[in-house]
Amino acid sequence: MRQTYTAKPLEQKRKWLVIDAEGQTLGRLASEVASILRGKHKPTFTPNVDTGDHVVIINAGKIHLTGNKLQDKKYYRHSQHPGGLKETNALDMRTNHPDRMIQLAVKGMLPKGPLGRAMAKKLNVYGGSEHPHAAQSPEVYELRG
Repeated sequence: MRQTYTAKPLEQKRKWLVIDAEGQTLGRLASEVASILRGKHKPTFTPNVDTGDHVVIINAGKIHLTGNKLQDKKYYRHSQHPGGLKETNALDMRTNHPDRMIQLAVKGMLPKGPLGRAMAKKLNVYGGSEHPHAAQSPEVYELRG
């Protein structure tokens, strides 16, 4: 009788990957990054263990949105005070906070709860082409498609 392999959290070897977001579509990029953060690209994937790698995304300000989403897509946040709902469209978000735009898209595709929050901490997004993670010697990751 064969036994199913179960990954252990302390046995995980994590790589650092750099992804260039220039010209990429937001949703397609976010779904692949979420898959990498979960560890679904590894043969040792276990749903209840964080087996994913660290991801560094550069050029977040050059992300692409299809259709009229730059004007029509809205991002909401609330200050927890009465009347504190704020609204921003995607064009302003891409101009002022391109990192937050990608983080929100990826976070929505991760599991909810403590495991998903731990996975989200391994995502680093930068609006420009420079990042401070050279010491981790990250590998360049080419997106599919």
